[in-house]
Amino acid sequence: MLPIVKGILEGERRSLAKAISIIDNDERDSHRIIGEIFSKTGNAKIVGFTGSGGAGKSSLIGKLVPNFQALGYRVAVIAVDPTSPITGGAILGDRVRMQNAIDDNKVFMRSIASRGALGGVSKSLRNVIRILDAAGYDLVLVESVGAGQLEVEISKIVNLTAVVFTPNTGDNIQAVKAGLTEIGDLYIINKADIEGAMALFNSVLDLIGETERKPVVLKVSAKTGKGIRELATAIDKILRARTSNYKEKERKMLELELKDMVLNRIVQRAISMLNENDKYFLFVDELASKKIDPYQAAEKLAAVILK
Repeated sequence: MLPIVKGILEGERRSLAKAISIIDNDERDSHRIIGEIFSKTGNAKIVGFTGSGGAGKSSLIGKLVPNFQALGYRVAVIAVDPTSPITGGAILGDRVRMQNAIDDNKVFMRSIASRGALGGVSKSLRNVIRILDAAGYDLVLVESVGAGQLEVEISKIVNLTAVVFTPNTGDNIQAVKAGLTEIGDLYIINKADIEGAMALFNSVLDLIGETERKPVVLKVSAKTGKGIRELATAIDKILRARTSNYKEKERKMLELELKDMVLNRIVQRAISMLNENDKYFLFVDELASKKIDPYQAAEKLAAVILK
């Protein structure tokens, strides 16, 4: 067993931080670390928070943490931030709004870069969650990058998806219709203390609350604290009600993960094969001289590398 794995299983914070960096950067030991802890995972409940930039997700999570602790959870927080175009690392941005949670030694909080992953979800996120799971954190809160649009990819990684809206960032009935009736388990109208909150709440309730799934719709204010305890209790209730379905959900998530990993390897191998195949560049020349159209070129070239 790697010494760092021993540290992970003992919940040693320095080992956790180092292991997450190794995983996030896909360093040499990353595969071995996951291999050694994998059998110890599958116990944590994962809650994802998604929503447009400025919806107040960071502030909301910061206020929820002590309420989850009061319910008996050992909490970790992962914030998936935009990637710096210069360093490739996370731009910490408004993580300062989680300061109360970060300062609590019982909470492990980490920002990781989205690295351009689809839906603002880092490709390493699944394995970072596994590290925290193996370390004994039984509730992991994941905040997806706020990129001005509502992300949907996070719902493939978490047990419960909370979609956060706010009246002052242009969230409206059109945004609600954008595929969100299928991904949210819980819809939150944050900043309920400002004008327009009730109208947005009623719109979401009318459109989403009456769907077949009947997800929970709540109004809260991270600023005043109103409704935060009720929100934590509602999330806890949903998680407990779904206990019997976790293994089935985990199997589906593992199936998606395996498919993604295999497809990524196939794409990488195909790109390598193309770059090493002289016919690829011959087809490019023929395209440039208009002797063949893109559909014909793709079909013929695929037949060459897949034979």
